[in-house]
Amino acid sequence: MAHESSGAIYTAAGANLAIAAAKFLGAFLTGSSAMLAEGVHSVVDTANQILLLVGLKRAQRPADARFPFGYGREVYFYAFLVALLIFLGGGAFAVYEGIHKLQHPEPAADAVILGRTIPGFVVNLAILGFAVLAEGYSCFVALKAFWGEKGERPPITAVRRSKDPALFTVLVEDVAALAGLVVALAGVILAETLKQPAFDGAASIVIGLILIGMAIFLMIETHGLLVGEAAEPELVAGLHEIVRSERGVEHVNEVLTQHLGPADILVNVSLDIDDALTGGEVEGLVGRLEKRMKALSPKVRRVFVEIQARQDSASRRPDRLQAEPAA
Repeated sequence: MAHESSGAIYTAAGANLAIAAAKFLGAFLTGSSAMLAEGVHSVVDTANQILLLVGLKRAQRPADARFPFGYGREVYFYAFLVALLIFLGGGAFAVYEGIHKLQHPEPAADAVILGRTIPGFVVNLAILGFAVLAEGYSCFVALKAFWGEKGERPPITAVRRSKDPALFTVLVEDVAALAGLVVALAGVILAETLKQPAFDGAASIVIGLILIGMAIFLMIETHGLLVGEAAEPELVAGLHEIVRSERGVEHVNEVLTQHLGPADILVNVSLDIDDALTGGEVEGLVGRLEKRMKALSPKVRRVFVEIQARQDSASRRPDRLQAEPAA
């Protein structure tokens, strides 16, 4: 999935860089506040894609003595930085600029291009139209990659359960960007049609609120990944089934999972086994469990099996981190 994330990120970065240049040119020529807010938004998005690429690269470093479980969570940290940057660099600036424009409304200035005077309204519409096309293509690429991961789940459920923040961050960014462009178009058209430049400032505020809402959503999602989320319920249920199906297992005390990266799952199993099993049979049992669990999903990289009496496990860990499915 890393290659799909990278492809979507590179596409988004290229599109946002071109869009940012066009928006800043339009803001400079016409003085549009919504266009300036959108330009800053595109610059922030470009910086975000660079941060996500850095996070993906650093997450691929092999484990060492200091980090024996690897660096997979690096991508979660950088995704959280992206959400923070969106909140401060995109949303807060857009709201500030919109309030300033409401206090000092000015109509869009005409632009002189190659010696010809072009109404600012036309310039803004042309640039926003180009931005919609470029952002739409970027969103299509991200959506295609995301659709391959989500399976049969509804989109919002897939985002909530996804462990690849690089992919769903780009997708959410692109959706928010398209929403912002629609708002910017509405603001420019209303300001021109009604001769009320205050609509341009109002559009900037709405764009800022969209970005702030998106940033808060991403912060919540990446926070859970940083702390250490469990694997998908379907995978956990499959692991339970594997353990219960093994001859010699008297009781499954716990099957705990944790994502150490988007495609790196740690599994810790606590079992109460038949006391009549020999040492060799116990070794065979543990070996089979590890092999079957890793075969269940390529994301399962590490499996630890702990042999423990049922009552000892209950007294040690009375509050289950992951409830055991009913036998």
